[in-house]
Amino acid sequence: MSIECPTPVHEDEVVLLGHGAGGRLTAELLDTLVLPAFGGSTGPLEDAALLPGYRELVISTDSFVVSPLFFPGGDIGSLAVHGTVNDLAMRGASPLALSVSLIVEEGLPLAELRAVVESLGKAAQDVGVPVVTGDTKVVDRGAADRLFINTTGVGRRHGALHPSAALARPGDAVLLSGPIGLHGTTVLSTREGLGFESDIASDSRPLHRLVEVLAPLGASVHVLRDPTRGGLAAALNEIARDSAVAVEIAESAIPVPAPVAAACDLLGLDPLVVANEGCMVAFIDAVAAEAALAALRSVPEGAQAVRIGEVLPTEAGGRVTVRTLVGARRIVDMPLGEQLPRIC
Repeated sequence: MSIECPTPVHEDEVVLLGHGAGGRLTAELLDTLVLPAFGGSTGPLEDAALLPGYRELVISTDSFVVSPLFFPGGDIGSLAVHGTVNDLAMRGASPLALSVSLIVEEGLPLAELRAVVESLGKAAQDVGVPVVTGDTKVVDRGAADRLFINTTGVGRRHGALHPSAALARPGDAVLLSGPIGLHGTTVLSTREGLGFESDIASDSRPLHRLVEVLAPLGASVHVLRDPTRGGLAAALNEIARDSAVAVEIAESAIPVPAPVAAACDLLGLDPLVVANEGCMVAFIDAVAAEAALAALRSVPEGAQAVRIGEVLPTEAGGRVTVRTLVGARRIVDMPLGEQLPRIC
């Protein structure tokens, strides 16, 4: 008689904060639970999707649960606009319209709600995108954490600019539009009272103008991605996976502000996995790389743009490596979950 171990029972499985972090736990939740309920995925999971039947129209939706509501460099209102505009931009689109829905916890001071919605309205006006519809719900005390915001955006793509996470090619240059780690370390420091917020501020800002200046390069622009949850590490791993390529970056080329580096050293964090809200990674045909850098540097949002790596021509796909300061190479894994929850 043989004795076999029983199949594990997972009746006690629950949703974890890491399931919403943009890393491996998020991918697992989507692949095993969410996407099958919607009929499965037919391609890479992009920041925004093409509207069926409308080739040049793009739609994106996002929810914002950042804690605290206000932080140096921004707040949940402006962040909601910037995040949605940027998701449209990563598919090569300029924003046409936004919807905004508020979920407000009973007891939130009206002064704070007013400050958030005024900031949201100003951010939308600065971008030049109208808020055309929305909704407001109020829930019982304790049923939400003060205020959540959901936004949906519709945009129109620029001519021949059709980037996708599945279009990276061997030989592509990997460009980064600016410093990393500012948003995540600012929000965490403000939330926990660590003191770094006096030296740093979130990079939250719209990126659509970066995409506009890249538009003349057309098909030479293969991939655009804003490294938000999971940081640069998650963004590069998603692109390497969806394009079946190997990506290598140089640690010496990655701009990490000194206060961010200090905060990460103290907290044991890797700047590559810290969330950003105002920078973009771009995979550009090598022939057009210098023109792309010049275009990015021509606008304030891309003034610090740099080339940080390349897509390798021969290595197995789906892998990201970094050349360290001492000349070694290490694998950059997809983050498991979110080391910094409630960042956006």
